[in-house]
Amino acid sequence: MSWDDSYKLSWTDFKAKPNTKANAVAITASGITFGFSITKTDDNKVVGFTSDVHAHFYPEQSWYKKERVDSHILGHEQLHFDITELYARKFRQRISDLKTSNSIRKELKAVHNAILKELSQIQGQYDKETNYSIHSESQTKWQTYIAVELDKLSKFKSVD
Repeated sequence: MSWDDSYKLSWTDFKAKPNTKANAVAITASGITFGFSITKTDDNKVVGFTSDVHAHFYPEQSWYKKERVDSHILGHEQLHFDITELYARKFRQRISDLKTSNSIRKELKAVHNAILKELSQIQGQYDKETNYSIHSESQTKWQTYIAVELDKLSKFKSVD
């Protein structure tokens, strides 16, 4: 499922069987897909490139424990997906700053790896600072922060 600013997750989007051994009451599986194409001349000089970046939610890997969740927790899970979209936007922005050159493949891969590392770090920081949604005040601060950051990068938003 691709990120869309007009769609908010619902519990019916979470299709995986809950992990009963986990302390978590819900898990959002989301990520960024990335592809690119390079145009070369007959003598192998790179003359152009295109890229494709998408933020996705993976229903078959996302789950929740029905008896322990509520709308507050769903909001926490939605923000994980929104953070994924934010980093897809950051990725697109960084790609837009790249210049066509014979090293573009290496540069694209380096930006991709950096974004994935940053995304993983921020998702962990979000869970830590909100204590997995338990700290309501911190949860609210994160929601505001992510909304502002998404807005700043609105020209790089996902479109299908």
